[in-house]
Amino acid sequence: QLQLVESGGGLVQPGGSLRLSCAASGHSLDSYAIGWFRQAPGQEREGVSCISSSGGSTDYADSVKGRFTISRDKANTAVYLQMNSLKPEDTAVYYCAATLSWTEYVPVLTLEYDYWGQGTQVTVSS
Repeated sequence: QLQLVESGGGLVQPGGSLRLSCAASGHSLDSYAIGWFRQAPGQEREGVSCISSSGGSTDYADSVKGRFTISRDKANTAVYLQMNSLKPEDTAVYYCAATLSWTEYVPVLTLEYDYWGQGTQVTVSS
C-alpha cells in the first residue's frame, strides 16, 4: 500500500512562494503518475497540476499556469509543487495523489488516482 505524505504548506502573504513536497514512505515513485489537487472550504476538490511517471509530461490548471511548477527529483523519491505569486484564492488544503502508470499519459481527474495523501494546508493572507 502506497502511503503518500505532503509537506511544505503554511501561511504566506499574497505574492509569496511555497514549495510543497509529496513523498512515499519506503517506496520509489518512479512508476507512478503524480497529481496535485486542492480543496477549499465548501468547494469540490480540483486538479492543480500533474506529472507523468517519467516526468516528461505535465499539465496545469489554467488558474495556476505560469505561477506553479511541478517536478520530480532525480531519485524519484519525491514530487514537488513550486508555487509562486500566490493569491488569496490559492488558499486550500493541497493533496498529492498517485496512480501506477508506464506511459506519458497525465491523469487529470480525481477518479483516475488510487492513492492519496492526508493533505497540507496552504493559506494566502496578509
